[in-house]
Amino acid sequence: MGSRSSSSGRRTGRTDNVKRPDRRAERSRRTREKIVAAARELFVAQGYGATSLQEVADRAGVVVQTVYFVFRNKRALFKDVVDTSIAGDVEPVATTDRDWFRAACAEPTAAAQLRAHVSGVREILGRVAPIMPLIAAAAATDPEIAAQWPPGPDPRYTVQHAAAKALTSKPDARPDVDTDRAADLLYGLLSPELYLVFVRDRGWSPDAWEAWARATLIDHLCTDHA
Repeated sequence: MGSRSSSSGRRTGRTDNVKRPDRRAERSRRTREKIVAAARELFVAQGYGATSLQEVADRAGVVVQTVYFVFRNKRALFKDVVDTSIAGDVEPVATTDRDWFRAACAEPTAAAQLRAHVSGVREILGRVAPIMPLIAAAAATDPEIAAQWPPGPDPRYTVQHAAAKALTSKPDARPDVDTDRAADLLYGLLSPELYLVFVRDRGWSPDAWEAWARATLIDHLCTDHA
């Protein structure tokens, strides 16, 4: 009995030393996610200018002081909505460092890379395309919003150029299409604006848009169209 009691005590001691999850940090993360999700829904439905932080708080199920505490103001909340829509989560990881992007670039053929790349971009566009008009409208009326996206190289083009660089090195890439031309095609055909034309304005399903974009890019960038 004494031996078992001593062993049990040692086991309990080891358990107590195991680092437990930080419940406060987890609650804070969930609260932030709820506020961002609520804001995104309201911004898309009503517009940036017409949405108040009180409405966001009501939709998220928190008091408005919590929204101010987490984000300080509506501009910061809007920026977070945009950033998390692009990334799909709150992790500060660049698109080119994301698992899906790296896996697509690692495909052995250009056609296989395009299939994976278009699929990944479709997931992003489903989140980002609806808020692109909001960014333009908010930036046009609020200089501080505009300042959050200063002029310079478009991050989306940087991503597509990295994809094009990997693609044009593949054995089935068209030899008459260089990296810059391939990047231009990716940048244009996989743009939020064109996605909205087909999916929002013309009523295509996201599946139909993905199939069209994939087939079009393979036709223009690959020697083997299979």
